[in-house]
Amino acid sequence: MGLSGNSRRIPDAPPDPRVPDLVRRHAAHRFEKPIQAHNQSAFDWLSERIGLRPTVVIDAGCGTGVSTLRLADRHPKTWVVGVDKSAARLSRGIGYDAARIGHQRGRILWVRADLVDFWRLALAADWRVARQYLLYPNPWPKPAHLSRRWHGHPVFPTLLTLSRTLTLRTNWRTYAEEFGEALATVRRPYAIEDECGGDLTPFEAKYRASGHRLTELRVGAEPRSQAAPSTS
Repeated sequence: MGLSGNSRRIPDAPPDPRVPDLVRRHAAHRFEKPIQAHNQSAFDWLSERIGLRPTVVIDAGCGTGVSTLRLADRHPKTWVVGVDKSAARLSRGIGYDAARIGHQRGRILWVRADLVDFWRLALAADWRVARQYLLYPNPWPKPAHLSRRWHGHPVFPTLLTLSRTLTLRTNWRTYAEEFGEALATVRRPYAIEDECGGDLTPFEAKYRASGHRLTELRVGAEPRSQAAPSTS
């Protein structure tokens, strides 16, 4: 995608000590923010194509959608759904037409939707998620932004209930460690490994070319390799 290897490194730091309390607080209270109409429409569009209670792989925050294509190679017999809230990013990668709700290529689908609503809709519809990928989610590195990271957001319990297996990748190891702290708080086993191979996104290639350490967190077995020992 033409990304150069000059990305600025985010300094590592200890995991934010507020993570366990924040996770417990969100687990104790139901998240009831109203579903936005455009997210409901996007989910309905998907449901019309893949049917009731489908088995899917979710590329959460898929950006340009390139990673969704690569994940489809890893999961050739499963519906692979890429979700991103930016029509501009999707249009740059897969020629997404913002005038339409979604885009489909065989068993690969992309939709523009906010993950906060999408995850809740998928859980309510009883989707069977074979695996979920969080590939370089925006880490929001400032301390004041903890609640914007997925493990600090009220939707975190929904994310974990929907998907018993997931893979998170990042060039900021602190983000993976904090996500691990959140998983440990709810007693979910996980593994963290540095120098994950096989770039799935253009940003991974950019970070690697910039000399960054790439970190992968896994919950459940990753189909491409044997999982590292659990950290909890």
